[in-house]
Amino acid sequence: MNRTEALATVNEFVKNQNLVNHMLSVEAGLAYYARELGQDEEKWRVTGLLHDFDWEIHPTLPDHPLKGAPILRERGVPEEVVRAILSHSDLAEYPRQSLLEKALFACDEITGLITAVSLVRPSRSLYDLEASSVKKKWKDKAFAAGANRQEMELGAQEFGVELWSHVDKMIRAMRPIASELGLAGNLNPDGSPI
Repeated sequence: MNRTEALATVNEFVKNQNLVNHMLSVEAGLAYYARELGQDEEKWRVTGLLHDFDWEIHPTLPDHPLKGAPILRERGVPEEVVRAILSHSDLAEYPRQSLLEKALFACDEITGLITAVSLVRPSRSLYDLEASSVKKKWKDKAFAAGANRQEMELGAQEFGVELWSHVDKMIRAMRPIASELGLAGNLNPDGSPI
């Protein structure tokens, strides 16, 4: 399955634009790391796009992602990608082992916190967001209380990256699609006001 087919699958199963944006954000992070680590960027993109494709039809664990896996297999998704998707939900029978599995877990939860911090800034933009701003909000446990900080720390640790360096890379990965994510705010891509 290529990226175009993966996006068509997402659009078939997902109606919530915020969930689509989340999957696009995770895709951007995985693409960034695939380039940095010399991995198959198309495969990593597809993994990021598809990882939550079944959330609306299977909104509880372990149905998500267990019941989504057969759908992906029927559509020809490589087993390496299916296994990475299965491993991102902490299922005991699918421990994270491969670099792709660890990357997906590391990139998943952090995108929500980055998005939340972007939206409360005066600019409402990723273009001027820095990791230091995310770090300040991180300390406020009432802010984005549903964002699992412990999972974010574990993801970075398992992937072998320092948390705040990872946040910085994820911000940079998401910036090129900021407009598509609704996170351009009142800035141009160069950070100047519109």
